[in-house]
Amino acid sequence: MKIGKYIPNTITCLNLVAGCIATVVAIEGNLSMALFWIIIAAILDFFDGFAARLLHAYSPIGKDLDSLADMVSFGVAPGMILFTLLRQAVSAFYTTGTGFLLLAFLPYLAFMIPAFSALRLAKFNIDTRQATSFIGLPVPAHTLLWASIGYTVQPFIAGHEGIFTGISLLCAFLTSLLMVSEIPMFSLKIKSLAWKGNELRYVLVVSSLVFMIVFGIPGIAGAILLYILLSIFNRKS
Repeated sequence: MKIGKYIPNTITCLNLVAGCIATVVAIEGNLSMALFWIIIAAILDFFDGFAARLLHAYSPIGKDLDSLADMVSFGVAPGMILFTLLRQAVSAFYTTGTGFLLLAFLPYLAFMIPAFSALRLAKFNIDTRQATSFIGLPVPAHTLLWASIGYTVQPFIAGHEGIFTGISLLCAFLTSLLMVSEIPMFSLKIKSLAWKGNELRYVLVVSSLVFMIVFGIPGIAGAILLYILLSIFNRKS
């Protein structure tokens, strides 16, 4: 029995488990741990494909399993992060007696993120144009954006509940649309270490390291925003 052919799917299942843990801790309001487990899931998501290529262990079930795992780690988990933030914001209106019954349903709008993530993953599976690059924002990048934002803003929601609710729902809608957009996004997969052909990748990696050294966790959000801007710039050029 060849053990190697099971390694990629095992890594994918670990990605799924990490996403489940991220979802649970997000429900509990521990967004720092949610971010940690999402980063673990993203690392595992990278290495399952790397292992499949290295071991030549491609399979139809592996492709479907990868999408199912990503739906949890990069669809449900970020949706639950935004849900937790919105629930925290909306609860303040009830404690001050200024809320309405409709406010109780606002946090559930966060689940637009899992819905659009599912559309993004389904689109990716049948779109032959995305063999070497992406069309629309990849779900792992979208999730890291929201996980880092959630970790950063959670302590500062108090006193700004109304503004936070409006801005976060608008941003969630816009970033969700970005996932299913037709905007080309470059991949971080490289075939060689040469500068030529990898300019954007090296700029992104170096800039991301600088952002995280200078700004810490919020630097992750900055890196994702830079990735989006570089992709748009590359498309125009």
